[in-house]
Amino acid sequence: MQTNFTPEQLRDPAVARSNRILRTCVHCGFCTATCPTYQILGDELDSPRGRIYLIKDMLEAGRPADEKTVKHIDRCLSCLACMTTCPSGVHYMHLVDHARAHIHATYRRPWRDRALRWMLKTVIPHPGRFRLALAGARLARPFARLMPDARLRAMLDMAPAAIPPVSRNDDGQVFAPIGPRRARVALMIGCAQRALNTDINDATIRLLRRAGCEVVIPQKFGCCGALTLHMGQQDDARARARDSIARLLAAEQGGELDAIVINTSGCGTTIKDYGHLFAQDDIAQDAARVASLARDVTEFLEGLGLPDRARAEGQGARVAYHSACSLQHGQQIKSAPRTLLTQAGFQVVEPADAHLCCGSAGTYNLLQPDLSAELKRRKVATLEATGPQIIAAGNIGCMMQIGGATGVPVVHTVQLLDWATGGPRPEGLGAIA
Repeated sequence: MQTNFTPEQLRDPAVARSNRILRTCVHCGFCTATCPTYQILGDELDSPRGRIYLIKDMLEAGRPADEKTVKHIDRCLSCLACMTTCPSGVHYMHLVDHARAHIHATYRRPWRDRALRWMLKTVIPHPGRFRLALAGARLARPFARLMPDARLRAMLDMAPAAIPPVSRNDDGQVFAPIGPRRARVALMIGCAQRALNTDINDATIRLLRRAGCEVVIPQKFGCCGALTLHMGQQDDARARARDSIARLLAAEQGGELDAIVINTSGCGTTIKDYGHLFAQDDIAQDAARVASLARDVTEFLEGLGLPDRARAEGQGARVAYHSACSLQHGQQIKSAPRTLLTQAGFQVVEPADAHLCCGSAGTYNLLQPDLSAELKRRKVATLEATGPQIIAAGNIGCMMQIGGATGVPVVHTVQLLDWATGGPRPEGLGAIA
């Protein structure tokens, strides 16, 4: 793709990076075949190729974002399926992040949109506040039909039927390995996950300990910055990411880390990109180190090996594996979860169109509820068509999205691996024939 940025514009590192990305695009259109929003809407501007044209025009002109551009960029899930498909290696993730930052800086959204985005960034990254909000949403759910905004109704629908107890395993603790120590790891415990499902971190700790890991929980860990980064609020995202880097590296005071283990794949994609986010910063070296240590829990365990299987309960259960976009496209981790589940004794099946997003995509299901609902309907239909007894996923957002629309139990991959190697039956799993 030919670009026409001025020399002055190209002195901005962000513009220079976007210029390089734009020039790799050859207009082939392969990305349209795997773009979820294009499949639903059929509008070229709701495909990666169309959005690339909009972004190019906006950035080259150096103009404020307009309503048309904002509408189509907002509809992007950042599922990154286009990056998996692209034969030219177009780094769409960095390009759309730059576009969102430009939109945030130059476009004044309607007040309801501004208020909703402020609420999301103020509540979701703080587990205590989020738990209170979920409790309030449960009380307000009977009145959802009276809400004037579909996005508010979506927020009420997201609240789980029961709010889990507060985990005691989330602040500065160190857990000794069971048996000889094979690795020392820091566990990135997430933020929303601590309010929505505390058993995921508990199961991860149990599993890693049985695999011979000393597990360190960073002190007062907050949000990795992914939530606000995807809303274009880069200053807020960088501040959260900077704090995360400091707290993760502080875990090395007790000894060098072999890995930073992550069980929320949306966070994993962002943390692995810290080197880019802070490339021009004074903490560039620390950011690059954290990014180099980051491993999804299944990625890490595939290399280390599972503990020995300790029980036959659940062995042979038919598990439909849903691959989160942030894992299969953002981190290019595709086989590890399926391999581990098979090794643990489960019968693993995959749905048709496994590359397509379920519609969760961070806060997308709250900001774009209509598109999200259609993607959820399609994903649940393909999962249920496999005839599963259990659905497994590696990201809390996908679990909440899918679990609210199917009668099949939905659990985290690590909960099944923990169960198969000596841990307790995951809550809500139900009877397995």
